[in-house]
Amino acid sequence: MDTADSASASTERIRVRAEQRPGRRTQRVSMADVAQLAGVSSQTVSRVSNGYAGVNEETRRQVLAAMKELGYRPNSAARALKRGEFRTIGVITFNLSTTGNMRTLEAIATSAAQEGYAVTLLPVAVPTQDEVRGAFSRLGELAVDAVIAIMEVHLLDAATISLPPHVQVVVADSDAGDRYSVVDTDQAGGARAAVRHLLDLGHGTIWHLAGPEESFAAQRREDAWRAGLTEAGCVPPPVVRGDWSAESGYRAGLRLADEQSCTAVFAANDQMALGLLRALHERGRRIPEDVSVIGFDDIPEAGSFLPPLTTVHQDFAEVGRLCVEGVLRRMRHKGAEHGTTLVPTKLVVRDSTAPAP
Repeated sequence: MDTADSASASTERIRVRAEQRPGRRTQRVSMADVAQLAGVSSQTVSRVSNGYAGVNEETRRQVLAAMKELGYRPNSAARALKRGEFRTIGVITFNLSTTGNMRTLEAIATSAAQEGYAVTLLPVAVPTQDEVRGAFSRLGELAVDAVIAIMEVHLLDAATISLPPHVQVVVADSDAGDRYSVVDTDQAGGARAAVRHLLDLGHGTIWHLAGPEESFAAQRREDAWRAGLTEAGCVPPPVVRGDWSAESGYRAGLRLADEQSCTAVFAANDQMALGLLRALHERGRRIPEDVSVIGFDDIPEAGSFLPPLTTVHQDFAEVGRLCVEGVLRRMRHKGAEHGTTLVPTKLVVRDSTAPAP
């Protein structure tokens, strides 16, 4: 009998047994009910419901078929009490519109699932300490074992913010390594690589389209841009600021298009670089013949910009994986020290940068 025939026979046996059970589904189905119907031990049912390995595949199908037939749903609360954990990680973030946050969140969810953990998202509507305080206060109600916070560190500084007992925290995109376990991209290294690339192309100076002032990532990139120019003996031009959006990049581009001395721009993210490219094109400034443009993030669409965008690649998948790895390590080793883990960046050269005119 092949595997398909075997599975079919097992399911048929379960169906027959279920039909023979008097008064089935008149009360809450227990693990023992599933075990009896499937013809296995309660321990085997437990191993299947918890996703453990080491269960014969035919037996697993038989147990799953019995669960489905009886409408059995494992009692997650009881399992959590028995194990001493909920196998759920809370993620707090206040901005789901930025590429970095969304891709980091996706990576966290994927990595958590691979470790057998679910993710509960706690979005913060407005980036204020009151909102963050409310999100942390909800953690006790949502039964999570640990928290990954994707936000600026100043939002975690309020003395009134308190964590439920025993909940471990890892922070992404922060400089709070002395108080929390932090995972971040090497913001400064990426910005320095962008500046060095443009200087090596012969540009006398580089303008900077920066992100919002309250952003740690934006500040790190701006500081590295300024330091890179100063060390090369160049005078940094005035900072032009955006809010991460393509629209803010477009508005900044209209202003920079009038700066005839502007031959190179380092944009703090790819979305702003996209708006910048459009504005320069509309004003007759050719890319890269008149103005070289470089971004930061390397979003999937960056290679399809016109022209394809030179940018700094961030490994969001690795950031998410390390966040999960870090928070699980803190759960298993309560005395783990705080510190910062930096994920390297990489310059990706495409067609939006060229030698200075």
